[in-house]
Amino acid sequence: MELFRIKKDIPFMRHALIFNAISALTFVLAVFFLFSKGLHLSIEFTGGTVIEVAYSKPANIESIRKTVEGLGYTDNQVTNFGTAQDVMIRLPAKKGENSNAQSATVLKALQQQDADVQLKRTEFVGPQVGDELAHDGLMALLFVVIGIVIYLAIRFEWKYAVAAIIANLHDVVIILGFFAFFQWEFSLTVLAAILAVLGYSVNESVVVFDRVRETFRDRRFGKLAVADVMNHAITSTISRTIITHGSTEIMVLSMFVFGGPALHYFALALTIGILFGIYSSVFVAAAVAMWLGVKREDMIKPIKEKDETDGAVV
Repeated sequence: MELFRIKKDIPFMRHALIFNAISALTFVLAVFFLFSKGLHLSIEFTGGTVIEVAYSKPANIESIRKTVEGLGYTDNQVTNFGTAQDVMIRLPAKKGENSNAQSATVLKALQQQDADVQLKRTEFVGPQVGDELAHDGLMALLFVVIGIVIYLAIRFEWKYAVAAIIANLHDVVIILGFFAFFQWEFSLTVLAAILAVLGYSVNESVVVFDRVRETFRDRRFGKLAVADVMNHAITSTISRTIITHGSTEIMVLSMFVFGGPALHYFALALTIGILFGIYSSVFVAAAVAMWLGVKREDMIKPIKEKDETDGAVV
């Protein structure tokens, strides 16, 4: 399905060096902010108190959140849990105040607004659990990267695998850089969004590389230089890119606008990942593959010359 078809190839690779320099600069800045500012980790990673309360009618999440913030817990998380009447409140740990004291303070403030609210559960999540979650998240990210490298090396060639993984890591680091610079809360949902971006971004790279392989094998383009092959492959997939990323971004933006605080940073991370995924597939993955020296012979198996002695009668 194509909304339009561009007849003349767009010379993307003509400006590849400039855009690669911009990519390298943004990458370095993202790493700098990660080390200088660090991530604003959520309660799942730092530890804190989890409180579950139940209402007799659908709870007003925004009102509950303002009440909790009024108690000094600005880094709280208030979400529905199971039903519209059940609410889960996550509070950061405070020095000199245990989880029971925190839950009692919050429950008292909530009961002043609604006397029917009932405490269902109070649980303390220690920093050790957060360390385990961080370790498991990093291991999941590592295994995804290794799986992508193996898949691309088998399907295409090692140069394409290296180019794609550089582009994917570029997207991930840029997302983390945004969260570090603006000190947005980094939670498990954001980590899930980053893993989703990895798979989503590599899919775009695979589409471009697949068209590169088709172009190399097509005799009509046998005289094209590698840069021109990249330009043709990217130009011929633009319609598909606009349809795929446009429809995905509409869905993500709807979550960002209407999903509430629970999905806010999840949708924000996906939005950054989708936008930079388009950019990196063109100006990072394709360009890096070109710099690594991909050529037609990488995509075409050499024809074995027939041995003249075969079948000869001795």
